[in-house]
Amino acid sequence: MVELDAKNIALVSASNLSHPDSDLLPLVSALQQLNINAEVVAWDDDIAWSAFDAAIIRSTWDYHRRREEFDHWLTRVSQQTQLWNPPELIRWNSDKRYLADVAAKGLPVVPTTVVDRNGHMSHRQLAEIGSDIVVKPSVGAGSYGVQRFTGQHEAALNYLRALIESGETPLIQPYLTNIDTHGEVGLVTAVGVLSHSFHKEAILTGDVQWSSDGHVLEVISAHMPSESELALCDRVLALLPETAYARIDMLPTDDGPVISEIELIEPSLFLEVDTGAAYRIAAAFASLVRR
Repeated sequence: MVELDAKNIALVSASNLSHPDSDLLPLVSALQQLNINAEVVAWDDDIAWSAFDAAIIRSTWDYHRRREEFDHWLTRVSQQTQLWNPPELIRWNSDKRYLADVAAKGLPVVPTTVVDRNGHMSHRQLAEIGSDIVVKPSVGAGSYGVQRFTGQHEAALNYLRALIESGETPLIQPYLTNIDTHGEVGLVTAVGVLSHSFHKEAILTGDVQWSSDGHVLEVISAHMPSESELALCDRVLALLPETAYARIDMLPTDDGPVISEIELIEPSLFLEVDTGAAYRIAAAFASLVRR
């Protein structure tokens, strides 16, 4: 059996995570089995990125608080080594207004209203969206800044103004109540091939449990995707350039699944739901670096 040359990969995280990225250790171990030296580094570490054959973003969960610095980092690192996912794709995906681009291609997306920061949102306009709505900033990792308002239009308007005053662009979406019964699902792909999928219980019901860095504590389990979920995943991948990893999150409706997010920057992959997931993802990463 031919021994493949060792390669060096940086798995890019952040300096001060309030909770560990549980995907990292299984990935490092699986990559070692494939003769890949994987080192976990923070994106803002002062290191020679050219020492790595590739840098693969994994848990840069503070990027949204340091947008300009992170943008410069994308440019600098991509000039020194392979960076996955590609910088232009990351920039596009970093602002959730990309959902409008996806909807314009004819894919089913959670209806999303972008609030004009220089305009005015009225009670009537909110009522047209619904009495049960979700408001969030267009840029944010995890569940950063996500708030649900049920019959509370005045509170929602106050929150919209607060987001705008802080420099954010707010998004408004109707709360899709099917999630309360069925939860949401995510399909995880590596180099365009499905690896595994997971189910997540609804997080905006009752008393939401938050971590100290603004992430909602989630209840995750394994999931067998339906034919309609697989078909929607394929349609999303057909829109994208090549990716090292992607996570397509979907919500249930009476008419079938709709896209809630396409996670291409720093998604948790929830490797723990499938015993073979870490190796499949690692093998995909190895294939990229060995081209």
